[in-house]
Amino acid sequence: MPLLFRTAAASEPAGSPDSRRPRRRTALVAATAGLAVLAVGTPVAYATLGSGASPEPRPAVAGAVRGKDYIETRLLFGTERPDGGLEVTDRQFLAFIDEEVTPRFPNGLTIQDGRGQWRDSHGVIERERSYELTLLYPASEARLRGRQIERIRDAYEKEYAQDSVGRLEERVTADF
Repeated sequence: MPLLFRTAAASEPAGSPDSRRPRRRTALVAATAGLAVLAVGTPVAYATLGSGASPEPRPAVAGAVRGKDYIETRLLFGTERPDGGLEVTDRQFLAFIDEEVTPRFPNGLTIQDGRGQWRDSHGVIERERSYELTLLYPASEARLRGRQIERIRDAYEKEYAQDSVGRLEERVTADF
């Protein structure tokens, strides 16, 4: 059976109730779509407005939870010195890891070479070779490890005249 469409110009005078149906239907569809977007976004908004604690990790597949709660901390170390001194060499950085990091995190760590940029205190974009250090430790040790990480950051800033060492953290589930 073919679909028949009636137009307002052909059958009803402008402004009649039937001539406004397409507009009402369009408005109704738009309102429904808007409410659907809000309904889907609401749980996300409430989740991010919570207590400030990291949300619990969700398994990729229901029922496939493996591992334990860990904290992953990544530290970002620049190599150029703001005072114009020589940049931190690989040998110096690895010696720093041996002296300051390994004694505090003897169970393991990961180091990656990088290139970074940031705006200094004078508004100048600085680009430099960098290192990313990843530390993984049980969430139950977060308070103790947090203090140790701050000592590592302070030591690097002082030893190599750095303005800062970036710190990023995330709660993860890990299995070894």
